[in-house]
This record gives sequence, C-alpha cells and structure tokens, in this order.
Amino acid sequence: MGISVGKLSLYVAAAGIRPWATVPICIDLGTDNEKNLTDPLYLGLRMKRRSKEEALEFMDEFMAAVHAEFPELVIQHEDFATERAFDYLKRYQHSYPMFNDDIQGTGAVILGGFINAARHSASASGKELRDQRIVFMGAGSAGVGVAKQLLSFFINLGLSEEEAKERVWLVDTKGLVTLDRGDKLAAHKTFFARQPGGPQIKTLIEVIQHVKPTALIGLAATAHLFDEAVVKLMAELNPRPIIFPLSNPVHLAECTFDEAVKWTDGQVLFASGSPFASCGWRGHTIEPGQGNNMYVFPGIGLGAILARVKTISDKMIEASALALSDSLTDEEKADGLLYPRLNRIRDISTSVALRVIRQAQEEGLVGNPIIGNLGDDELKKYIEQKEYWPAFMSGEHIDLAIRS
Repeated sequence: MGISVGKLSLYVAAAGIRPWATVPICIDLGTDNEKNLTDPLYLGLRMKRRSKEEALEFMDEFMAAVHAEFPELVIQHEDFATERAFDYLKRYQHSYPMFNDDIQGTGAVILGGFINAARHSASASGKELRDQRIVFMGAGSAGVGVAKQLLSFFINLGLSEEEAKERVWLVDTKGLVTLDRGDKLAAHKTFFARQPGGPQIKTLIEVIQHVKPTALIGLAATAHLFDEAVVKLMAELNPRPIIFPLSNPVHLAECTFDEAVKWTDGQVLFASGSPFASCGWRGHTIEPGQGNNMYVFPGIGLGAILARVKTISDKMIEASALALSDSLTDEEKADGLLYPRLNRIRDISTSVALRVIRQAQEEGLVGNPIIGNLGDDELKKYIEQKEYWPAFMSGEHIDLAIRS
C-alpha cells in the first residue's frame, strides 16, 4: 500500500491533483512463498497465488467496477509481474482511461531524456540523429517498455517501424535476444528479438563490439554490469557516449555516475534511475540526469483528468515525453542537463498535461467540452487554475471542495 499512497502523493505534490480525489488500491492475489505464508507477521493474504485465469477474471471485474463507480477516474497500474503487466495493458488500454507507469511512464521519461542526449551525441560525432544505435541490458517490462517508446524517436525522424526496430538490440542474462538461440522467449521479448541466422552473442561487451552502439541503457537490476571495460569501449566508439544505468535502487545501478565520468574522461551523457551527486572533473562540475518517472506520470494524469479522456493512447504517452524534452530552460541547456531541475516540477507537469490534452484532442478522446474552445495560453491558465495547492482550509471550504 505504501507504493500506492506514495505515487498518489506525487500526483498531489507534482501536479496538484486534489488529495481527496485519489484512491490508493493494493491488489493481493496470494503468494507461493512458503516463508511468507508461515510468517505470523506477514500482512498479505495467506493463500496460494491465484492462477493466471483467475487473476484475469478478477482484474476484468475490478476494472469494470472501478470505472462504473468512478467513470472519470484515471487508473495507473504499478508493479505487476512483467507478463501480466503487458497483458493487462493490452487488454484494458483501449477500454478505460488507464496506463502502466512501469512500462509507459518509464518509457516516456527515458525518451524525453534520450532525445536531448541524442542531440548532444549527434552534434559531437557529426552523425545524423537517425543513426543512433541502442543496446538494452535487461529485457523485463521496464526494458521492453522503454525500447518500444524509443521507437517513436526514430519513427518521428522518418523511419518505418521495422527500420526503427533494427536500431535496437536487447540483451538479457543469456546474451543477445534472438529468435533462434534455443530457449523459449517470453512473449514481450519477441518484438525486438533478432531474426534467425544472425550471430549468437553471449556477453554484453561482445554485443557492444558487434553493434557499435551510440547508447547503452541498463534495466537489469544488477550492479557493476557496466564495468570499466564496457564503459571505456563505449567511449572509444563515441566522442559523447550515452550511458543510462536506470536500475533502482542505487546499489543495483549498472554503474555509478563517478565511474561513468572517470572512464569516459568526462564525456558521458548520463542519466540514471537512482539519484547520484554531481561530480567534479578537471575543474568543472558535471551534473547527472535522473530519469525519474515523476517528470511525466503526474502530468499525464493531470491532463487525462482535466480533459476527461475516454482512454489514454500511446501517442498521448509519447506527447508527454516530447513535452519533457522541450522543457529545458536556457540555463539548464547551458549546464548540459538532459532533464530539467525538479524544483520546477509543477511547471513541467503543466507543460506535460497541456501536450497530453492537445494529443487527446487530435485523436477525438476528449470528453470535456471546455477544452476545445481554449488556445494554448488559455489552456495553460485553465490547467494552472485547476491545480491544488496545499493551504489552510476551513471545514466549510473542505466540504465545498469535495462536492465540487
């Protein structure tokens, strides 16, 4: 329940969602962990985990009931097991105003930072933006979700989906993900699996030697995967290598910021999932980026709520990433930042919400008639006026607010 409450607290703080309009829900379908089942202090249900079929039946009933009771409620899925997360997203995203933060939110925030990193990388190398090549270490829900979101980076540059997929390589614990390496691939991995007949490569450094990527993204939840040899090879291949160790918490990050700076002689374009302190290098202070989902999911929710959307489309998620990439101030650009500073989070969430609403309008998903009559400046003011700010309220005002 702590995760549900924590996420909703960020909706309140970062996007001004009214706290009394939030509903934290934790779904418990049992566990197969015998230690938990026999632990007198275990707080969960003491029953074996339900089957996939029973879980799906329950989720169908849950989604229908929540939507019937709160038809304008935006539903965010969080922390489902990988296969179920993808299954539920595919099953419900075209029927309800819902999204999955692990898959789509993570993908959007990394796309936003990657766009800015790719601009720096292309400028330093003289290559076209469309020539970026990305290796993912980690092929779970977050890894594949990010990879799918990054396809839009290439598609927006004129590539077809198939051409865009050729710019992405997945690596898991068994090596390069291919259709013919001899094991049964999880369904979500097959989308990016390399076609039969190609090389079967077992280690990350060999994949990098073969692919010669401009970007290395880690979502494997294993520390030290991006060791000195791996990072130095990325620096040999690129004047400004993009290295995003995104695993959380900090002790599971694939490398640290200090290591990435040291091993690339300060040239790394870095973003992590966990916070790192700034680093001094050759008389300069270098600030790390942090691909924190807080940059996008509150704004996605705010835009979806104010527009009263029927569903939350993939293009609306993409719009949140584009808004994030455009949100850097001139000062932040001069400092070489890939992400804006978090002390501007309300402004960022407003920009994300505005772009999400405009995309929803293009797709005919808006249910709020007021939105269609507003220009961008008016819409921005409308969003800001609807945002909640914590302040003293009398009991009478609270009652009025709840009824409004």
